[in-house]
Amino acid sequence: MALFQEIPSETGRRAYEIKDPVSLESIGRFEAATTEEVRSAVERARKAQREWATRSFEERAEVLWRWIDVLVQRQDDIVDLVLRETGKTRHEAVAMEVMAPCMQIAHYAKYGARYLKTRRFRPAGVMRFTKKLTLIYQPLGVVGLITPWNGPVALTTNPLAQALMAGNAVVHKPSEVTPFSAVLLKEITDAAGFPQDLYQVVQGDGATGAALIDAGVDKISFTGSVATGRRVGEACGRNLIPVTLELGGKDAMIVCTDADLERAAEGAVRGSFFNSGHYCCGTERVYVPESIYEPFVEKVVEQTKKLRQVESCDGDVGAIFWDKQMEIIESHMADAKRKGAKVLVGGEHDRSLSGYFFPPTVVVEVDHEMDLMCHETFGPIVAIQKVRDEEEAIELANDSDYGLSGNVWTTDLAKGEAIAARMKTGSVSVNDIAVTYGIPEAPFGGLKSSGVGQVNGEVGIRGYCHLHPIVIDTAKKAQGGYPYSRKSAEGLQKLVRRVFGNRFLRKWFV
Repeated sequence: MALFQEIPSETGRRAYEIKDPVSLESIGRFEAATTEEVRSAVERARKAQREWATRSFEERAEVLWRWIDVLVQRQDDIVDLVLRETGKTRHEAVAMEVMAPCMQIAHYAKYGARYLKTRRFRPAGVMRFTKKLTLIYQPLGVVGLITPWNGPVALTTNPLAQALMAGNAVVHKPSEVTPFSAVLLKEITDAAGFPQDLYQVVQGDGATGAALIDAGVDKISFTGSVATGRRVGEACGRNLIPVTLELGGKDAMIVCTDADLERAAEGAVRGSFFNSGHYCCGTERVYVPESIYEPFVEKVVEQTKKLRQVESCDGDVGAIFWDKQMEIIESHMADAKRKGAKVLVGGEHDRSLSGYFFPPTVVVEVDHEMDLMCHETFGPIVAIQKVRDEEEAIELANDSDYGLSGNVWTTDLAKGEAIAARMKTGSVSVNDIAVTYGIPEAPFGGLKSSGVGQVNGEVGIRGYCHLHPIVIDTAKKAQGGYPYSRKSAEGLQKLVRRVFGNRFLRKWFV
């Protein structure tokens, strides 16, 4: 049964019905916004943004603090809706869709002004004697926000808070798989006193997202799959608008010979099963030296078998959020088995439970000839590959088209940092699962096919601005103007010889 299905519409618009991945009951229906409606939303947002940009950072921050107040008041509504849309566990719904958004919004309310503070200083070199430089972070205008289904609230509030604090308006196209969380979020922002049209939601599908890119926005912030990200990037390039692409991953975990195996095994289990494996920086490949391979695998199997998966969402591992993702998970598992992989725990769709449940799974005897080790699976699977040593683990970790995050496990922290520095990926955690996105000060973004640009912290919020330089001449008369002469050219050459031909002077001068 399809969880996201197109249905007939009396209005002639594209209409869809959404079903709960656990009960398979209908959650509701929605119609896709037309191209004209999307363009109209952008026009209204532009008017709202002009007034919003005149507000001080303190005034903007106060609106964000009120946003948190309402989020806290409505947290039960958020959790209940997210459970119906995704089937994730209740604990993860609270942690990811309530607590994390509160932390993210609070960070930019508190530190946004510091990140975007205007700077005034004298430039380096000869210009310092006659020029002053002012750098102003100007908001871009209207940001188009396109978000995924695996974290419908968390992956909206984070970029939304940054864009708003920077002085922009936002038009948001949520995933068609989890469309109703955005409607609730819009209710919450209205209750928090957001100015009218500052944040708008346009429901729809891929065609709606394409319409948003073409509607005259000043930037696109996209989180989603590599395939869709490529199309978004191409469209933004055609329209000459900046874009941030936070795409998929195939994160590697390296277990060193001196690692605390109990702790590392727990990290592999948590890193692979969190959010039903539906998060872009989830652990999808584990490389373990042969000298510690067997005891490590035993501990992973032991911990995995203790996990509970139940229909009430009160277990440890939730449902698969989307039937299309179940097809990918099953395809990767079938390919791995066909090529010699061995399943120690789980491995097949659990049909004893209603809805879409794939059990926590442990797979060994895997290699890079298998889809399970090469392509993003996005499911609750620990895939463990035996390697000769840590050097081979690093080599295999880097042998991927993806590069979003990764993790290293060792009791020697200096060694862990050194290995992390050699991994060709966007970020690395030592002795923890990938937590970079949860630390607002840490830039988060991917290399290779995992994305373009970085989000979070000062890099992220500044990405919603144009860094506007203003140069002021402080000299009492014009410098270096017409008319030119041989004497003026010779004077410049003499200055070059005296300053840049002198090793001491040229270092001081710049």
